[in-house]
Amino acid sequence: MTTPDKPLSAEERRRFIHLSAAGITFQGGSAAVDSSTIMAALVYQLTGSTVAVGATTTILRMGWLLPQLVVGYLAQSRRNSLPLFIFGAYGRATCLAILAVLLASSQSLTNTQLVIGVFLLWTSYAFVSGIVAVPYNDIVARSVAPERRSRLLALRFFGGSILALIISGLADRAMVHLPFPGSYAVIIGIAAALMYVSSTLFVWPGEPEKPLTTKKSPPGFITYLHGGVDVFRQEKFFRYFVYSQWASAAALMAFPFYLIAATELHFDIGRVALLLGAQTAGAIASNALWGWWGDAHGKRSLLKGIAGLRTLPPLAMLILSLASTLSAQTTLIVLLAIFFVLGSLMNGLTIAAIGFLMEISPDDQRPAYSGYFNALTAPAFLLPLLGGVMAELVSINWVFIVALAGALAQWLFVRLIQE
Repeated sequence: MTTPDKPLSAEERRRFIHLSAAGITFQGGSAAVDSSTIMAALVYQLTGSTVAVGATTTILRMGWLLPQLVVGYLAQSRRNSLPLFIFGAYGRATCLAILAVLLASSQSLTNTQLVIGVFLLWTSYAFVSGIVAVPYNDIVARSVAPERRSRLLALRFFGGSILALIISGLADRAMVHLPFPGSYAVIIGIAAALMYVSSTLFVWPGEPEKPLTTKKSPPGFITYLHGGVDVFRQEKFFRYFVYSQWASAAALMAFPFYLIAATELHFDIGRVALLLGAQTAGAIASNALWGWWGDAHGKRSLLKGIAGLRTLPPLAMLILSLASTLSAQTTLIVLLAIFFVLGSLMNGLTIAAIGFLMEISPDDQRPAYSGYFNALTAPAFLLPLLGGVMAELVSINWVFIVALAGALAQWLFVRLIQE
């Protein structure tokens, strides 16, 4: 039985509104540079390589995770996290703005120069973005009570998905009416603008005071690293959560290759925004469910449910690839349904994983725990690059087989985590 929520104070309400609005505009902006649709299509059209497509997702995930060990230490050892957030949030928006300018001026560049420029700026965007995660989790956890965090994230994803649906329509029009790659310059320019707005909304109310720690002085970096090893060894629930995230990364490995598999089924890559729209619609339709589930039944329950449901998209794609007698219209409907489910599950997974990490992290060590967790799971996100090699050398269907096994393994590991 759940207890009634305490009424929000005026300050808490103001922070909740700002954090929600910041999350909504960020989700809209990130949809415009989604690595499984928009950026995958851009890279595939520039290179024609599945390895390059896999590298795009790997760069994003690794860039997001690798800086967090150092940032976790810095955030843990200082009284405020907001300066780190400001650097990362405005920095990533600037990387996208420069990328949009590069694509808009592509006529003066060779294809090789354009590919190098795109990957350099995408890598910069990914690694600068990684600075944001730890201070974001820390500030949100201190600003919003545990019983409202799932709803905050659900509201962020619901509103952001509505905005992303509008952007997917604009993206489709841009790709139809503007030449390649100028159409992508418009889309990425919109992403940059929304991320500037998001950063400002988040920063505006400042951050709450950190709880006082019992430690007299921050530990040195080596001591901090040893602390991560101790947490991994001694806290079984944390260790199983890390294992489940590795399995989750195996399931996520297939994400950028749904688009490639769709093109092999004669889907027009120039209409990739249709798949983004279906993915976004799935996120919209499911957000209320995930928010209620996470708050009413706990983040572990939500994690376990999402892990089980993640077996459906790779299984459906495997079946679709074998059903050669389907008409083009039926194939498109099935593809839209697969992307609808993918969008729904990705939002649920994010709500569950972020919320669960906040709950298992002690209040005075939350930045450190975020840094430990993300550093320990970062190598798993090399798997999309491996998926590109697998698709190139063997068969793209093997990517979906591995993803199916990863989803099952994640479900098993989450079951081992005790309440």
